[in-house]
Amino acid sequence: MGSAQIPVIDISQLADATMASAVAADIAQVCREHGFFYVSGHGVSTELQQRIEELSREFFALPEEEKLKIAMSHGGKAWRGFFPVNAELTSGKPDKKEGIYFGTELDKSDARVQAGLPLHGANLFPEHPAQFRETVLEYMDEVTRVGHTIMRGISLSLGLPQDYFYTRYNQEPLILFRIFHYPPQPEQTSDWGVGEHTDYGLLTILLQDAVGGLEVKSRGEWIEAPPVENTFICNIGDMLDKMTGGVYRSTPHRVRNVSGKDRFSFPLFFDPGFDTVIERIEDIPQANTTDAPPRWDNADLHTFGGTYGQYLLNKIGKVFPDLKEKVL
Repeated sequence: MGSAQIPVIDISQLADATMASAVAADIAQVCREHGFFYVSGHGVSTELQQRIEELSREFFALPEEEKLKIAMSHGGKAWRGFFPVNAELTSGKPDKKEGIYFGTELDKSDARVQAGLPLHGANLFPEHPAQFRETVLEYMDEVTRVGHTIMRGISLSLGLPQDYFYTRYNQEPLILFRIFHYPPQPEQTSDWGVGEHTDYGLLTILLQDAVGGLEVKSRGEWIEAPPVENTFICNIGDMLDKMTGGVYRSTPHRVRNVSGKDRFSFPLFFDPGFDTVIERIEDIPQANTTDAPPRWDNADLHTFGGTYGQYLLNKIGKVFPDLKEKVL
């Protein structure tokens, strides 16, 4: 395991015109070096962070038959709800985690729902614990706000106007939120809570509990990404890799929980609009990718052409192949 450390960036300083360029430079460096960085100064209250963790612990402590009342099979094309351990696949292998999928809450009157657009619709919320629905929706709103702030910093880090991504990709971002529970595994296990992978979209904003277990592949070696109090850990996804022509590369990561404790994590995926065509940004220097190592999955992002929705549906269909056949 490597010894490199992932930096912490105070995004509150982006609001200060005298500090924004220095923060943007820090973001540029860490996106080139690690593809991962912690953010402080985000403005999400510790009370809300604690509340969503406590309610999640209550939910996942319920009997499985109770949790299955909001199973993903009930969510239809909206692709929402609970899944048990071993149900989600990474590179064809079952993950040792269970979780709930959420997204932007849309009712039946929304045009995207009426059109049957996949990944759009209403969430499935359990009856217990109380206040779970309200807390999840509040948390998603707060972290979506953080996503807009970080993307302004990423725009500046590329030498672009600060509203570059907002005006082209994120006026109505596709927001996908997950709550994951990783039960403890034996210390000598060869199984992963989630195996090596990259994220699909622009930006992932992750709250993790105090247990740890996240590892990041930086410059060819695995390094730990331990919890840092009152920060989110962020990573860039495949679409930002493609948009920047590999200047910012999506970084593989994985999780193994051998702590002897239950681990909870809360990733929010801040992504381009579903029907957004993904193209390379022409106004930035081109990366030298000739010596870059191949991706973990040997795919070439830069040959992909089409909308983010097309890319995403192809990917998630491999995560839940049985569900794909039924609802997509």
